[in-house]
Amino acid sequence: MDRTLKALSLILSYPTKELQTAMPEIAAVLMSETRLTTAVRSDFAPLLGTLEQDDIYALEEAYVGLFDRSRTLSLNLFEHVHGESRDRGSAMVSLVETYRDAGFDPATSELPDHLPVLLEYLAMRPADEAKDVLSDAAHIFAALVERLNRRESSYAPVFTALVQLADVQADDQAVAELLAQPDTDPDDLKALDSIWEESEVLFGPDPNAGCPQVRDMLAGMDQPVNARPATAVK
Repeated sequence: MDRTLKALSLILSYPTKELQTAMPEIAAVLMSETRLTTAVRSDFAPLLGTLEQDDIYALEEAYVGLFDRSRTLSLNLFEHVHGESRDRGSAMVSLVETYRDAGFDPATSELPDHLPVLLEYLAMRPADEAKDVLSDAAHIFAALVERLNRRESSYAPVFTALVQLADVQADDQAVAELLAQPDTDPDDLKALDSIWEESEVLFGPDPNAGCPQVRDMLAGMDQPVNARPATAVK
């Protein structure tokens, strides 16, 4: 298992007491990761300390405010690609089939494109495959770094780390297109209600379902965990 991808999956998951207990082990994994620069490892310190020590209810509120109340910060990757279009449903079906073909059964009620779920899956895949998938999503990670830095969020280094693990230069034009989408004020509840009036995401039969390559679904890339994954880094 790639313990670094597993650790990143955990710290991007909805905060729990179990996560707080596991934070020293998670921090040790990240601090010893030589694929990350010294600067990035150092930048992790505020987030790691916050997740371990802060009040759990404050952590939950902050997490929801960041990732669940703005589409431009969504951890559901296909949100940045398809929005709520029908294409997203087809991509979801294919991704579920990919997980099943690999014998991966995530213990969560999150959507399959939820980044912590994908990272947990990639942690168990061959290194080259994981790297390819991360590289295809690098521009999404780069855009999230920029948006989180604008909010002075300590979560930004997580996405910087993902770009470094992908070992690619994110496409500037693709990043710019994502950043051109307007940010939503998470405190403007009326605007949020309007934006989150979603069309149905369909998961019905799809003739292209069952594609074994996650990369194929992410190559064109321009909500909180309910049943939480285990937090131990094994």
